[in-house]
Amino acid sequence: MTTSAEGFFTPLFSTPEATECTGGRAWLQAMLDFERALATAQASAGIIPREAAEEIGRCCRAELFDADSIAQRAASSATPVIALVRDLAEQVAEPAKPHVHRGATSQDVIDTAAMLISRRALELIVADLRGAAEECARLADQHRRTVLIGRSLLQQALPTTFGLRCANWLIALDEAIGELERVRDERLAVQFGGPAGNLSSLGAAGSQVIRLLAAELGLAEPVLPWHTDRTRIAGLAGALGTASGVLGKIALDVKLHSQTEVAELAEDKPGGSSAMPHKQNPVSAVLVSAAAQRVPGLVATLLASMPQEHERAAGPWQAEWEPLVELLRLVASAAHRTRHLLSGLRVRTEEMAANVELTRGLIMAERVAAELAEQLGRSAAQELVGRLCRQALQHQTSLREELLGDTRVRAVLSEERILAATEPADYLGSTDDFIDRALNAHAGMEAR
Repeated sequence: MTTSAEGFFTPLFSTPEATECTGGRAWLQAMLDFERALATAQASAGIIPREAAEEIGRCCRAELFDADSIAQRAASSATPVIALVRDLAEQVAEPAKPHVHRGATSQDVIDTAAMLISRRALELIVADLRGAAEECARLADQHRRTVLIGRSLLQQALPTTFGLRCANWLIALDEAIGELERVRDERLAVQFGGPAGNLSSLGAAGSQVIRLLAAELGLAEPVLPWHTDRTRIAGLAGALGTASGVLGKIALDVKLHSQTEVAELAEDKPGGSSAMPHKQNPVSAVLVSAAAQRVPGLVATLLASMPQEHERAAGPWQAEWEPLVELLRLVASAAHRTRHLLSGLRVRTEEMAANVELTRGLIMAERVAAELAEQLGRSAAQELVGRLCRQALQHQTSLREELLGDTRVRAVLSEERILAATEPADYLGSTDDFIDRALNAHAGMEAR
């Protein structure tokens, strides 16, 4: 939580905006925002003088504090809040000193600060995810008839379209966005419970102060103080992990399609190699993948920290802080890079078409077998098409040629039906309808 120089690899796994809003100065200001809002709420509830609240608020500015000093002193108490409160009390005028941090405990400050930090980071993440979704919608519509070979277990399967692939990316992004927005709007709650979660020092005014404090900070009001109920942190981690998985899937697809032997996609600004001048590396997809690879471990750490002792944890709470920061930065970086990757994605339609023809029509065996089954029965049709596929491989011919030259096939299928049954662009099922459904669902989400 210091403002010292960021790590050597931080630019690879964060963005300048995400680093700033989750860095040491941002945490310091978020903790001070809690102290300012607490004083304001207590003044509104008649617990402390209005003048004291104004004086505390005047001093709750990060530039007035030595963040590095606070961070260094945190080790002696397992929290930076004690040093912060001591420094804040020294800043304010004498009449306001007794009212600093009134009724609060260290966890109130850090948990609420974590909610404020997360909200700011989520704004960045959601904005980039929405931008990525818009690019997917554009690509889905633009390439709804761009035939692409579908692959199953990394082998050629059946024809599909690149537009449908992008529509699938779109729906996954929209669902991830919806969950992140729900967490942001409903689950990021103020924390104020005092030392044991019952605000005993405030008497019957505790609930009123929580309500006023939540309103002052623009956070949700919890039913109860949630010191050792970590479902909010877990829900945030899960939503971020899901979004990361969606981004990782897109990056993986781009990497696979960018292989030299496939060459169906390319980034508009590929990276080079220190040794091989010819390389055109999909660096954005690589960095998104690297970020997504690290996220599950961080989510697991936050979930593992959920069981916490009694009313205040001894270790699991402290274990959350850095993984949460890293998680927010990684997902922010992945979302930002994915948005820009998609905006400049080069779709090589000629290579897609060439790869559809790579097996010389064998990918149409399913459809041909279905056509023949009407006359020959399913088992006989499957056996016949299987034999013709093997012949095509042996003779280095196409399935269409083998069908046209087989007397048993010609006895039940005309040349016109054979040509139609072996045309990949005519075997796309509900692709157009599915793309429309995805685009309509996306438009509906955007309208909300």
